Amino acid sequence: MQETTLGVAIITRNAAARLAECLQSVAFADQIVVIDGGSTDGTAEIARAHGAQVIEQTDWPGFGPQKNRAVDALTTTWILSLDADEIVSPELAAAIRAALAAPTADVYAVDRLSSFCGHWIHHSGWYPDWIPRLFKRGTARFSDDLVHERLVFDTPAQRLAGKLMHYSYENFEGVLRKLDAYSTAGALQRHAAGQRGSFGKALGRGAWAFVRTYLLRRGFLDGRAGFMIAVFNAETVYYRFLKLARLGEERRSQ
Repeated sequence: MQETTLGVAIITRNAAARLAECLQSVAFADQIVVIDGGSTDGTAEIARAHGAQVIEQTDWPGFGPQKNRAVDALTTTWILSLDADEIVSPELAAAIRAALAAPTADVYAVDRLSSFCGHWIHHSGWYPDWIPRLFKRGTARFSDDLVHERLVFDTPAQRLAGKLMHYSYENFEGVLRKLDAYSTAGALQRHAAGQRGSFGKALGRGAWAFVRTYLLRRGFLDGRAGFMIAVFNAETVYYRFLKLARLGEERRSQ
C-alpha cells in the first residue's frame, strides 16, 4: 500500500506577519510548498527557515490558478491548502492526523474562525465557516477564479474537529488594501464573463450588501466590528460595480 503523507500548499505575497506561526502549526506535515508572488518583506526567507520549498511565480494568474500551482508542486498523497494568515489549532492538527491514519472520506472541511482588526467574528456571514481544505491527491482542484476561488470536488466532505484561526484583517490599512484588490479582481472577473456595471447597480448592490451583512446575517451582534464589516462589504461591492462600469466604457471606446 502507498504510504500516507501530508503536504501543505500555501501561496504568498508579502505575508511575513503570520507566516511563521502558520508554518509552525503544520510542522507535522511531510512536505510544505510555498508559491511566492514576489514578496519584498522576507516572506521567502521565513518560509525556507521553516523547511518549506519556495517557488517564485510572479506572473499572477489569480487566486485559483496560483493555489493549483502549489497543489501540483506537492508530491504527497494528501494535501492541506492554507492561506499564510491561517493557523491550525492543536485540536485541528490532532483531527487531521487522526483522519489520515484512518480516512473515511476523500475531502475534509475545517471550521474557520476569522478575526477583523483584533476582534473574533461569530456572525456577519463569517461564522460558522466550514471550508473544504484537506483532500486526497487527485480528488479536488481549485476553480480558476481570480478571486473567491473554491475547491471543486465530487464526493461529500466530512467535518473535522478543531479550529482554523484566520487573521484576515490585522489593521485598517490592510482592510483598505484588500477592498481595492478584491473590488478590482471582482470587476475583472465579471467583465471577462460579459457582465456590465453601472452607477445604479453599484449603489443598489452596495446597499444590499450592507443590509444582508448587518441585519440578515446578524452582524450587529458582532458590535462595532460587525458594523465595520458591513460597511467594508458594501464598499467592496459598490466599487466592484463602478470598476466594472469603467471597464465597459473603456471597451466601448476602443
